[in-house]
Amino acid sequence: MRCMSKERHEALGLSDDQVLEMFKTMLLARKLDERMWLLNRAGKIPFVISCQGQEAAQVGASFALDRDKDYVAPYYRDMGVVLAFGMTATELMLSGFAKAEDPNSGGRQMPGHFGQKKNRILTGSSPVTTQVPHAVGVALAAKMEKKDFVSFVTLGEGSSNQGDFHEGLNFAGVHKLPVITMVENNKYAISVPIEKQIASKNVSDRAQGYGMPGITVDGNDPLAVYEAVKDARERAINGEGPTLIEAVSYRLTAHSSDDDDRQYRESDEVEEAKQKDSIITFAAYLKEVGILTEEVEKELNQEIGSIVNEATDYAENAPYADPEDALKYVYEE
Repeated sequence: MRCMSKERHEALGLSDDQVLEMFKTMLLARKLDERMWLLNRAGKIPFVISCQGQEAAQVGASFALDRDKDYVAPYYRDMGVVLAFGMTATELMLSGFAKAEDPNSGGRQMPGHFGQKKNRILTGSSPVTTQVPHAVGVALAAKMEKKDFVSFVTLGEGSSNQGDFHEGLNFAGVHKLPVITMVENNKYAISVPIEKQIASKNVSDRAQGYGMPGITVDGNDPLAVYEAVKDARERAINGEGPTLIEAVSYRLTAHSSDDDDRQYRESDEVEEAKQKDSIITFAAYLKEVGILTEEVEKELNQEIGSIVNEATDYAENAPYADPEDALKYVYEE
């Protein structure tokens, strides 16, 4: 039975179909990620760096942006962002298998180094935080050309200690640029816990020094993140400058498939975090308001299962790049 009072998503201007699409995107990111871990353990793909636990922040933020105009500079965990912006499950699997058709790099880059011109996804690189000045540069172009788009950049809380973070946000604040910076605080910078990374209570406290608003939101709540990013985008488009958003969640997996997180955190801590998993809590909300019925949930799981299976089969059987293709785009060719 549908509740009579106005629901949270309706108050934010989101339709039933939109929030169901948000959940579908979150679930697709989770199922793709889980499949990639299985493929890695089977020796079929070399490396996985997970989005698990951070899908709500990624998808909630993306739905608050104009996905036909805005630019995104994602960091390596942002499978939810790039899926929301138009990258397909098959394209992500091609990247995982390092095949020639990988749209990010033609199989040259590690998985998680996203980049796709047609969907305005800025190419990322292995040194962390280098995407921040790039996103600020895109925002500068928007201001100079008087265009009504924003740039959106994400990073982990550990990356907020890098020089690129300071330089990028300082420049954005000085020039009031239309850039939104979202720190996905998952509590660990590889093996270093948050309390050994940052002296302030929140990463968002740093915004004051850059002359911009700083907001901390529940990263497990896609609607809270949606609202924060929507407000930040309105500020940016209205010429009021940048915003720093901290979305607090938890990294449910090890740092990567090459990491053993048992060396630095207790399993009880991970299990406790799993109780707040956004895939569970957002599904519960959608069920409570009558959107995610048993029939819809069954159809959704079947559809996503088929998408993941088809993406896996296609990517596994796709050709690798020719060895001489390693020379492409390096010199004149």
